[in-house]
Amino acid sequence: MSTHINASELFKQHAPEDLCLVDVRTAAEVRGEALPGIITMPLDTIDADKLQAVIDRRSQGDQPIYLVCQSGKRAQLAADKLANKLRQPLIIVDGGMNAIKQIGISYLQSHEPVISLERQVRIAAGALIILGIILGFTLYAGFFGLSAFVGAGLMFSGITDSCAMGMMIAKAPWNK
Repeated sequence: MSTHINASELFKQHAPEDLCLVDVRTAAEVRGEALPGIITMPLDTIDADKLQAVIDRRSQGDQPIYLVCQSGKRAQLAADKLANKLRQPLIIVDGGMNAIKQIGISYLQSHEPVISLERQVRIAAGALIILGIILGFTLYAGFFGLSAFVGAGLMFSGITDSCAMGMMIAKAPWNK
C-alpha cells in the first residue's frame, strides 16, 4: 500500500539528500535533471529485490521510499509493482519533478540536451499524423487511417491516463 505526499510538504521537512528517493523516469530524463543522491530505476526495469539491495547498501534503514517521476503517473505504476515487496513504506511524490521544480528545489541538470518523454510522444504522434495525411493525398486514401488511428490513440491516452506510444518510446535506444 502506498501513500502520497505533496512535494512542498516533503521538502519542508527534509533536504533531498536526506531522503530515500527513487526516480522511475527513463535514464535519458534523469540525465537531463535529477535530485542529488537519487536512486535511478526506470519503471520498465524496476525490480523489488534489486531496489532493496541498493537501499540496504546505502544503509538507509527502514525510512520510507519516496517514488518520483515526471508528473506522478509512473510513480504510481511503480508503487503498484512494488506493493508489499519491500520492507519500507512507499510514498509517491505527487506531481513528481514538475511539482519539485515549481517549489524551487534545486536539482542537478546536465549539459546534455534531453527531450522529455512527453515531448517525444507529441513529436512522434504529430509526425505520424502528418505522414498519414501526406501519404493519403499522394499514394492511397487508406493512409488517412494512420492519422485516425493516432488520433484515437491520443484520445484513449487522455481518457485512461496511460500511453502505449510513451511506453514504446521509453524503450528506444536514445532513452537508455
